[in-house]
Amino acid sequence: MIEETENHFDWQQFLRRWQEEWVPGEDDVEDLAEGGTTLADLALAAPPAAEAETAAAEERLGVRLPPSYRQFLKASNGWRLDEGSVYRLGAAHEIDWFGDPFDMTPAYRQGLTERSTEQEVLLAGMWRRALQLETDSDMSYALLDPGDTDEDGEWALYVYKGWSGEFPDRYPSFRAYMQRMYQDFHSGRARDPDFVNDTTRALDADVERAREEALGGRWETARELLTEAERYGRPRARGMRQQLDALSHGVGHGYHGFGELVADPRYTGELVPVMAVAHLWDHRPGASPRRFVLGTETDDGVTSAADAILAQVLDRTHRYAPGGAFGRAVAEAWESARRGDTDTAWRVIRAALPSWSPPGPDLLAPLGLLGDPVLGPVVTRERGLELLATPRAGREGPVPDPVPDLDPPGLCWLAETQRWNAPHGSYRCLWVEGAEPEALPGLIGEDGGAGLTAPPVRPAGWFPYDVRKRDDSAPWEDRAVLAVGRTGSGWAFGFDTAPRPSEPGNFFVSPAAAASYDGRAVVLWVRRGRDDTPAVFHLSVAERGEELYAYTLRGTDVERTGPVPEALDPDHVLLGVDDADRERCLLAAVHDEFGLSLPRHALAEGVLPHLTTRSWNRAPREGEFYGYVTVRLGR
Repeated sequence: MIEETENHFDWQQFLRRWQEEWVPGEDDVEDLAEGGTTLADLALAAPPAAEAETAAAEERLGVRLPPSYRQFLKASNGWRLDEGSVYRLGAAHEIDWFGDPFDMTPAYRQGLTERSTEQEVLLAGMWRRALQLETDSDMSYALLDPGDTDEDGEWALYVYKGWSGEFPDRYPSFRAYMQRMYQDFHSGRARDPDFVNDTTRALDADVERAREEALGGRWETARELLTEAERYGRPRARGMRQQLDALSHGVGHGYHGFGELVADPRYTGELVPVMAVAHLWDHRPGASPRRFVLGTETDDGVTSAADAILAQVLDRTHRYAPGGAFGRAVAEAWESARRGDTDTAWRVIRAALPSWSPPGPDLLAPLGLLGDPVLGPVVTRERGLELLATPRAGREGPVPDPVPDLDPPGLCWLAETQRWNAPHGSYRCLWVEGAEPEALPGLIGEDGGAGLTAPPVRPAGWFPYDVRKRDDSAPWEDRAVLAVGRTGSGWAFGFDTAPRPSEPGNFFVSPAAAASYDGRAVVLWVRRGRDDTPAVFHLSVAERGEELYAYTLRGTDVERTGPVPEALDPDHVLLGVDDADRERCLLAAVHDEFGLSLPRHALAEGVLPHLTTRSWNRAPREGEFYGYVTVRLGR
């Protein structure tokens, strides 16, 4: 929009356009109405400074002024600003050294440490060496710092708002400051329908171009265009740019407001669920709930819909359900994801992306995926980038290479060094051959239980399974809270990622027999010891209600029940195996024997429904005793 090369900026064109685009603000209109003020009085520009005036100022100050400020004076000897807290920049004869009249230097230097950055050191010394440019302001100061320079000889400009108590805003040069003020000038008038000029028309054309670039998979180009238009406050730009950010960074990484698009009922089902997830993701357990803010004025219909969506996201009943061919693919993907097969779910969504069409012109991608409690975790940051790079809504272009699947095959991943919030510390699980997850409550669910329930909402950085909710009715009971799904080989599974700090003991009764009413069932229970080595490894296998065999390995001691096959017997499996590989080898043997697996991503992200089982311990019989210790920490 402004004639510009690497070493030249056309100040005359820039300032002339700014002056021509200027229209009176509210305060200016009042001044004009009261009389005594004319439009000429409110002009932004001033006559240019002669070279002699600039030279005289430099001689008086004892320094040559930085290039962009010097060129500015040649185009306008001062400037009136009607946005922000600096109202007027003085002429060449009015500028002078600031001199730190408020003694800011000691306060800033006192905060310096050995770890202070170069920028912090420069700021601490800026106050006494800065050149003051403004002659009228709201207790604010525009300060050029000759000690903070770049390779072009430009001085950094700081704007200090004396009433704010905040650090000064830094701009790398006077030119950068003026360009920002020009953008703010536009932003302040962007909602005025009569504010139309060459700049607004060019920016709005860029927003339209950005839309086409985004739908064609060229999202990075689109983001650059939208970011620039957003700086000028152009309608739609922020909401469209935030969509790209939500998918490129992932939900839960920052607040996504989507600007005025939220007020459009066409986008409520796509954008509000994403905002609701971010709202809940940022909520810490035990903290007072924050108000759900949409960030823009909406009518009663959108507000009511947003409240309903928030409630559904909170209890995990919200479901993303677009129409058409893409909607049918989403429904298929949802069925796969809710059973734990998030890789298949993503492949279904990815294949259907070209068929997606937006409900309105300002939606750039199926954002509603991120707001679905089942499908949201499927769209990881890497997959979000793949989605953005895929042409959609009838556009054509190159298709990106698929990102790798997330779930490793088999069970050996359970033996990997655990992350603090991932489900591979001590664990226990079972599989039932040929069963659906919905059958598990009838086989092993607690008496009178609720069956399968939605997993709790996981706030950012918190463990997805809350062990504190285990309300055992008797001290000897040990009811597991399982995440339930189905493997690709046709086994229903339940996985308890946070078992109580116990192990299969004298009262333990494997649930394998109860679970195997119509076929085979396998139970694993691994309790980690020091250095992530298994202190206890239990395996039990049953078929049609009868336990076939079981073993419990404690250290090097093995307790067996029934004829354990050689392929599973730890004496055979662990022959010559180092301690560090014991768990991995035992898990590999179970996988090879039964073809079992577990979906790491669905478990780690808390996607799967939950089931509370009957106790894995039986009640003590007559003459038996059960002891336990409760330790309470606190004052």
